[in-house]
Amino acid sequence: MMGIFSRRRKQAADTGGLGETLIALRLDAGNIAPAQATVVVFNAAGHARRTAAGRVACEPGEMAFCFHPGPYSVDLTPFATAPEWGLRLRFVIDAANPRVTQQRFDLYLYSETAGRLALADFAATVEMALQAELAQGALDLPPCTSVEEWHAFRAGLNQLMYTRYGVTVDDCVPVDLGEQVDYAAILQTRARVAALEASIAAARDEDERQSGGDILPSAAVIPATGADTGSGAGRVADVGRRPMATQASVAEQDARALRRLFLELPVLSAELRLLTLPEGTEIFQQHQSLLLRLGMAALNVNTMPSLAWAAPDQPLPAEDQALRSAQTLIAQSALDEAWSLLARLQGASHEQWSSLLDEADRICANLETGLSLRRITYVPRQEPSL
Repeated sequence: MMGIFSRRRKQAADTGGLGETLIALRLDAGNIAPAQATVVVFNAAGHARRTAAGRVACEPGEMAFCFHPGPYSVDLTPFATAPEWGLRLRFVIDAANPRVTQQRFDLYLYSETAGRLALADFAATVEMALQAELAQGALDLPPCTSVEEWHAFRAGLNQLMYTRYGVTVDDCVPVDLGEQVDYAAILQTRARVAALEASIAAARDEDERQSGGDILPSAAVIPATGADTGSGAGRVADVGRRPMATQASVAEQDARALRRLFLELPVLSAELRLLTLPEGTEIFQQHQSLLLRLGMAALNVNTMPSLAWAAPDQPLPAEDQALRSAQTLIAQSALDEAWSLLARLQGASHEQWSSLLDEADRICANLETGLSLRRITYVPRQEPSL
């Protein structure tokens, strides 16, 4: 009889693998963080505080994560066309930096993770960022790399990892992945995906032809986020090109991207404001213009209209929601590029500033275009007259 009135014991969080295959996970109030882990508590405004391991104490409206500092080791494929050659990266999550109000890794946890940060998922994210930097020429890793070229690459990679994710690289060495990668299976997977995309495009074109060209695509046109990572037959990157399965997935992607922009744009602007500028009025003016444009973009995000409504009493059609969401993802891609640009600006020489600010102008243009098209006024399509 006493069991009926006894308090139900709270189920303990599964922290197995933390520090090995799992970097961080979300905890509820009353859960116990294991030894050597660090607890990060976020309040309703997103401000974080770090506490020691033990029982988690959260106030109403707060959420908590715990993470293990590592070290962790992952194998990355820098070039999708050469999946048998990789880099073995060893990294750690440092203690809190007292000179900043919010740690970069804490912001990454709060903004970009959905409760659990697995080591494999983080490695895939880092691999896509590395491939994008190499493809755009922001990092250089030529064949038969000299010692000077390797040191320059390592310095750029170290800064990218710290600025973008808040982790510190301990070691990075080339590694042969030939025994772990089935290149023939990878090529077969790429061919199957290409054939599937071609069949979807053909079916869409046929639908448009039969309807007189007035039907919009049923799948969102989403910008590519990376190339095939090549780390296994079942891994196909560039998942952003896959068709949306349901309308809920479109809304979720749009909400996640807007949340990232809302949280990260002010922090990015603050980091850019702290840079030490070279002497010269022109650089100063370009820098101030960049900060102003990022501030206006943040205001644009803060006042973004709802995805689901064309007007207060008029739901937005699903096809138009998909197209609007695609524009949000364009702005999110520009945000990722802006973090990478910040890493380069932090170590730039006087001669590099002019070209990097030109790159910043392009990134801001993409950001502004994505946000403006996301909030564009809905105009109903007119049926063709017979």
